[in-house]
Amino acid sequence: MNRELRIGTRGSLLAVAQAERVASELRRRYPELTPVLVKIKTSGDMFAHIPLSHVGGKGLFIKEIEEALLDGQVDVAVHSMKDVPTEIAPGLSIAAILEREDASDVLISRRGEKLDALPSGARIGTSSLRRQAQLLHFRPDLTVVPLRGNLDTRLRKLDTEGLDALVVAAAGVNRLGRQQEITEVLPLEISLPAVGQGALGLEIRAHDQRVRDLVEPMTHGPSALTIAAERAFLKRLGGGCQVPIAAYGRLEGAELRLVALVINPDGTGVVRGERKGPSALAEEIGFAIGEELLRRGADRIIRELSGTTLEPPAAP
Repeated sequence: MNRELRIGTRGSLLAVAQAERVASELRRRYPELTPVLVKIKTSGDMFAHIPLSHVGGKGLFIKEIEEALLDGQVDVAVHSMKDVPTEIAPGLSIAAILEREDASDVLISRRGEKLDALPSGARIGTSSLRRQAQLLHFRPDLTVVPLRGNLDTRLRKLDTEGLDALVVAAAGVNRLGRQQEITEVLPLEISLPAVGQGALGLEIRAHDQRVRDLVEPMTHGPSALTIAAERAFLKRLGGGCQVPIAAYGRLEGAELRLVALVINPDGTGVVRGERKGPSALAEEIGFAIGEELLRRGADRIIRELSGTTLEPPAAP
């Protein structure tokens, strides 16, 4: 057996911390294995000062890593599932979904004020249209400041950019060990997470059975089901970084409950829905709530923001 396993990752503090956790788990499961991290700069990192909606969307954070996989430079890639497009590149496969961490968004404020206590006109930094739209829906009197860069960079900008607060993902803050800086965990009613937020996926070459056998047992079944439902919803909508789309799935016994929304960037015109069904039908649940929201007006929002004609894909 080849002892070395090359793990492709972005080079940010958060990405490396996530890849190190995967490497640690692989060492625990397979003491004979030698995981080696390979840091790869992605287009998303190179265009760190340009809004994602202007440079091609979430696939920019994995493009070069996928190329390294296909070229045989790495054996497995660690991705935040919120960065993974619903269509996987030919020849590649998501072989494992790890146990999901807290999927919530959190507020980090400079003076310890919670969201409803921030003064009118307070400057809130965020990297996503989804967060912007939901913040403005809840507090239209706030000033939302677009903020790019890795999570540690955004946390530094709280002081350097004259901001009153940031909204970021709880999972990233937790993985960096900076939980003490969180002012407030935002309720799902205020800020519904991005599809896949809080979950890590392991991508491999589709026909690499050796690596598949190593990483597939790391899959956390309940997390894989909820992520499948969310991604089926996103796939039905065909949305990307140009459209504020959110979804969160949760298992309740044998059933899966999925809440989803589409909203205008200015916080108006929100279309929100909820659906529940057997967890074994996760993808069907996601597809169905996508259909429902499109019928109720999400199609108009998506067309206006992305110019996309929504042709229905085959149902799961």
